[in-house]
Amino acid sequence: MSRVKLTETVFRDAHQSLLATRMRTRDMLPIAEMLDQVGFFSMEVWGGATFDSCIRFLNEDPWERLRALKLAMPNTRLQMLLRGQNLVGYRHYADDVVEKFVERAAVNGVDVFRIFDAVNDIRNMKVAIKTARRMDVHVQGTVCYTISPVHTNELFTKMAVELADLGCDSICIKDMAGLITPHNAYELIRSMKEEIDLPIDLHSHCTSGMAPMSCIFACEAGVDILDTAMSPLGWGSSQPPTESIVASLEGTPYDTGLDLKLLTEIKRYFEKLMEVYAPVFNPISARIDTNVLVYQVPGGMLSNLVSQLIEQKAMNKYDDVLAEIPRVREDLGYPPLVTPTSQIIGSQAVLNVLTGERYKAVPKEVRDYVKGLYGKPPAEIKPKIKAEILEDEEAITDRPADFISPEYEVAKKEAEELGIVKKEEDILTYALYSQVAAKFLRGDAKEEPLRKKKKKNKTAADASDDVMDGKPVAFNIEVDGEAYLVKVAPVGMTIQEAEPKAPVDGVTVPMQGVIIRFLVEEGARVSKGDAVAVLEAMKMENEIYANKSGVVREIYAEVGETISPGDVVMAIE
Repeated sequence: MSRVKLTETVFRDAHQSLLATRMRTRDMLPIAEMLDQVGFFSMEVWGGATFDSCIRFLNEDPWERLRALKLAMPNTRLQMLLRGQNLVGYRHYADDVVEKFVERAAVNGVDVFRIFDAVNDIRNMKVAIKTARRMDVHVQGTVCYTISPVHTNELFTKMAVELADLGCDSICIKDMAGLITPHNAYELIRSMKEEIDLPIDLHSHCTSGMAPMSCIFACEAGVDILDTAMSPLGWGSSQPPTESIVASLEGTPYDTGLDLKLLTEIKRYFEKLMEVYAPVFNPISARIDTNVLVYQVPGGMLSNLVSQLIEQKAMNKYDDVLAEIPRVREDLGYPPLVTPTSQIIGSQAVLNVLTGERYKAVPKEVRDYVKGLYGKPPAEIKPKIKAEILEDEEAITDRPADFISPEYEVAKKEAEELGIVKKEEDILTYALYSQVAAKFLRGDAKEEPLRKKKKKNKTAADASDDVMDGKPVAFNIEVDGEAYLVKVAPVGMTIQEAEPKAPVDGVTVPMQGVIIRFLVEEGARVSKGDAVAVLEAMKMENEIYANKSGVVREIYAEVGETISPGDVVMAIE
């Protein structure tokens, strides 16, 4: 047996799992040089949700983060998590964007590409794998591990063989939810070792409490690499603690050979850093939760789910949402819960609970998944659910990206016309996240403060802030069963247009999000149930529907504005 190597996740998956991906580059660089001395197989520093979080919340350029870390850690492989044809986004992108992104990521400092597909559809991984191989970097083909009536060790081993045949340099067993038992870790790794001659990496989360034991059994089966996280950001929905695994393997045939004293020095830095990030740390994400064995919610999804429910002011629905997730997953063909399918299943579960009616509100991404635009589901989607969501549309069975026209040159032209391109990577940032990226690249984004968010419900109790700022505030008021829209304005400010005498219904939003576009204009006639606006919430596009038939009398919100649950966005008369 050879020494087991470690991949350290503290700069990516660990803070994605425990801190909703909010760690800043400025807090990574002071300890990067010391981490570079440890001798890890790799440092996972990029990809996953870090790209989105940088431009959406931190006002940071993710490409600059990658370059800065490469300079700070010249002796250690830098690794990224790539979602196959989804790259670091939440939909499939055209092949030209995938190729260009992988090329630029390699040039900017990525040495190891861990490439996966959310539904284990290898067709969605081939372009990224081929491009990474051409860039002469380490390609780690990934099997998303989950449990369901249709997932077996034989199926996972067959997939590993197919990835080896594509020229991958190693195989990762990606256990997003911490579901792999010690016995099954042993059996699956032994099964893969019998069929392929490649290093195998076990990536797991401590959510269920089993991961450290599964790591030991994995070593017995011949695993080559384990994923761990420095202990202040380990445990819970993160990875097993690095120091504990190193100590556990000392004196065994699997001894990592890493310096425990050096790791302890590094640990002290992160202990202090966790005090800085206390406002975004949620104890729910850090504790052992054996409910994961029932609900199968992975670490990053769990912390984001908590964050989403807090934003929606619906933490009291946490248990209801957890119970709904496996039901939605079964309805939609048992996809592994990993980005973006974790967001797809999780967001639909949240909407089912918040609206009180299953599949009453269906985000665009859920509809696209059911249509086949994310690949082939592991099992058949329930026909009744499929028909309800797709209505008259037909699902596709070919590789989804075959239906996507080249996008890079289109994005380049749009971004250049907007005047937001300073370097080639800016075009890719815009291609991936056009709405958010435009704001960031214009310089209009602001760093989210590291403090507890104040509630911002526009109710009679706390709308005074808007009124004091000179803004009229709209309220829905019901009198004897009739709904009226009433505006309140500061003393001395005239509300230009008198309120109508006829009853007016205000279209409200069921969740917090950002208005990304309106589908109707003032004066338009709409029918009850028509889509009138699109809200980006929980990283999904959610249509807002007219609550009655009539004429759009006034629109109160603006594109790009953050809306809270219950806010009135337009009036229908």
